[in-house]
Formats: sequence, structure tokens, C-alpha cells
Amino acid sequence: MRYDLHTHSLISDGELLPAELAARAMAIGHEALAITDHVDMTNIEEAVTMAVRAAELSEDYVRLIPGVEITHVPPRQIDGLVKRARKLGAEIIVIHGETVTEPVAPGTNAVAVRNPEVDILAHPGLIIEEDVEEAARNDVTLEISGRRGHSLSNGHVARLASSYGARMVVNSDAHAPEDLMDERRAMTVALGAGLSEKLASCAVNDAPAEILRRL
Repeated sequence: MRYDLHTHSLISDGELLPAELAARAMAIGHEALAITDHVDMTNIEEAVTMAVRAAELSEDYVRLIPGVEITHVPPRQIDGLVKRARKLGAEIIVIHGETVTEPVAPGTNAVAVRNPEVDILAHPGLIIEEDVEEAARNDVTLEISGRRGHSLSNGHVARLASSYGARMVVNSDAHAPEDLMDERRAMTVALGAGLSEKLASCAVNDAPAEILRRL
């Protein structure tokens, strides 16, 4: 796994400083890592500022990309926070989707997939067909999650994304050192979701590379 576009540090609820997160990612073969800590309207400025500062580590470790995961924000406020995050310097915008393990506000998935400024809809749970179609139309990538609990709906997401041509990406959603995934583990997550070898390889390597090319 050369790229992981959804990870968390001590900036929010992760266990590691950005420097240790980057060092551990490099040790298992990563080339690029996005720090996408949880934000809402109360902490977005501080979180993005610290993620941008952490990107200075790129000279010595993996390429670090400053980002955010907009989390549990009322759907009507999501678009405004996306704009603020971009203005502050976030290069990767992840929206915390309607996972089956948390009480995420209904409509979060729908708002995320209709905004072309959103890069990734994380762990979208039992996403409906209409939202998958919108994701494909607006080039919003759907996550196949390596995180326990969030991964319960990976098969559902993979099946619909494959049917409607929506891009998929495998991310760790790492909060702790043991959450980071090497390529073998990432491929296992993708294949376990029901993807073919070709689609699994695309979700692990090609899709994140394409997102990074757009930065």
C-alpha cells in the first residue's frame, strides 16, 4: 500500500504525533499519507493549521498531505466547512459518511457526493444507489474501510460502486499504530469486500494516485 488518504493523529483522536505516524507509514512502504483529523466548526482552523505544519515532515519521511475529515456536522453545514477547509490549506477533504456503527445524521452521504470539492466519502455505510450514482457523476471517491466496524458495509459499498462506475479507494482510517496497513493487508480488505483482483489493485493503488495527481 503506497498511499493512505485517511488517517488520524493526536490533532484529534489518534494516538500518534504526525511525525511518528509518518515514520511508521514510511517503515511499511508508504509513499504518501494524508492526515485527515476530525473537524467540525469548532476546531477546523487549528486542525488544518497543524496538518499544514506537519507537511514539513515530507522532506524526511513520506509525502504528508494536510487534510480533514468533516465529522458529525449537520448536512446543511457541510458545504460551508468544505470551503473553509480548502481556504485554510486542506488538500484532501474527507467526509465522515453514514457508517453503520455511529449515529451519523441522515443526508450526510447525499450532501457529500453532490459536492465535487469533496475527495472521499469515508465508510458510507448502507449508501443508496442514487448517492452512488451522484458520487460517480461528481468524481467523489467512495471508501472501502480497513477500520473495524466501519468495514461491515464494505461489501455493499463495493457492489454498488462497481455497478455504477464510482471510484473506490482503500484507506486504513488509522487511529493507532496497528491500524496502518501494508499492501498485502490493504489488498485483503479490498478482496474481502468482493472486488476482483483488478478492481482491488485499482482501489489500493491507482485510485489514490489519481486523487493525488489532482492536487
